[in-house]
Amino acid sequence: MATIEVTKDNFEDVVTRNEMVILDFWASWCGPCKAFAPAFEAASEKYPDVVFGKINTEEQQELAGHFQIRSIPSVMLFRNQIVLFMQPGSMPAAGIDSVIEQAKALDMDKVRAEIADAEAKCGGDVAPP
Repeated sequence: MATIEVTKDNFEDVVTRNEMVILDFWASWCGPCKAFAPAFEAASEKYPDVVFGKINTEEQQELAGHFQIRSIPSVMLFRNQIVLFMQPGSMPAAGIDSVIEQAKALDMDKVRAEIADAEAKCGGDVAPP
């Protein structure tokens, strides 16, 4: 599956209608973003069950601001609408594989229970990792 363009208009649909979504926050002027793009694209072909999206931070400043993106490229992974991973900087292909495989192996019922427990202890929302 090729990567898709994610914007503020389709972000919610992309994240809520797919079990796993991995996003690349990038910009056209960013050298490291250009260097990372082929590995991200190759991973999208390797994992057809995962949605790979690219968010152009220049065009989607509202999304970049919402997720406090301060460095690009930045990679974020959602599973069942929960942010499981976020990291600034490019990753090697093996790193992308590792993040996806670890996310697939998680017991999401346990993750939701841990989030609920943390929220109960903090008396409110728990910020994503």
